[in-house]
Amino acid sequence: MASAILAHRRTASPENRLTVNQRMSFGKHVRANKALYLMLVPGILYYIIFHYAPMAGIVIAFKDFDIFSGIWSSEWVGFDHFRQLFGSDAFFRVFRNSLCVSFYKLAVCFPVPIVLAIMLNEVRNRKFQRTLQTVVYLPYFLSWVVIAGIVTNLLSPSDGIVNVLIKALGGAPVNFLASKEKFRTILVLSDLWHGMGWNTIIFLAALTNIDLQLYEAARIDGAGKLQQILHITLPGLKSTIIVLLLMKIGNLMNNGFEQIFLLYNPNVYEVADVFETYVYRIGLVDTRYDFATAVGLFKSCISFVMLVCANKLARVFGERGIF
Repeated sequence: MASAILAHRRTASPENRLTVNQRMSFGKHVRANKALYLMLVPGILYYIIFHYAPMAGIVIAFKDFDIFSGIWSSEWVGFDHFRQLFGSDAFFRVFRNSLCVSFYKLAVCFPVPIVLAIMLNEVRNRKFQRTLQTVVYLPYFLSWVVIAGIVTNLLSPSDGIVNVLIKALGGAPVNFLASKEKFRTILVLSDLWHGMGWNTIIFLAALTNIDLQLYEAARIDGAGKLQQILHITLPGLKSTIIVLLLMKIGNLMNNGFEQIFLLYNPNVYEVADVFETYVYRIGLVDTRYDFATAVGLFKSCISFVMLVCANKLARVFGERGIF
């Protein structure tokens, strides 16, 4: 009897009543917005089926996987695959290339859309502004197969337009895609051309939240365009920049399999072979699924550590971060 009274008191406490009220309000909100929540279902199912459910297969990284025995019946080997990975010469090459390509892309592809968005925002002719936005945004709708074909044709050593111009100026043709010195630059520039339109749209949307009265007050005080950008525009974009930068850092070890796979060749493996292409060759070509899973798990752990550190750094600078 006493336990029943205590249980009733706990249920009737203000904290529990608040929880019940919150649940009721959430339920009412869901019922009032059924259509919106139904639109979330496909996205949630996608992440559950293709991202969370396959995480059970991570156990393969710790087993001597036999496709006929199955995941659970294969022999447990612990960290043997990781020891083999860290002891191989290919690991240091792949790890170095992944970091170099990622930081190269981050240094070039992240600030350019910010500058482009600010420049487009200063265009007063709206028709011209929309035309420029469309031209910049259009490559984002093209697949990497199409873009790789365009890049290959442009840089062809025999009849590519770039080498045609070089020969017309008296120079010797250059096989750009087989050059170790030039290949990473080609990766970065093609990635910039493909994705800068989408990122520019995001920053343009963030610019609409800046109060126009701040610009009017700055002009009255005699501030020029550069001063307005430094003291109004960039501080107004600060939160958006930090959130997108956090997402970029969390995704830093993902260099883009499609782009590199479609453009690289054995001549540039030394500077272009990254974790994604290495996992593809080891896992699908050589059918070493357990070792490939260990490589992928290591890459994911590095990405997680980078994201947590970047998020803590954002909080140090007074931003909320993403978690």
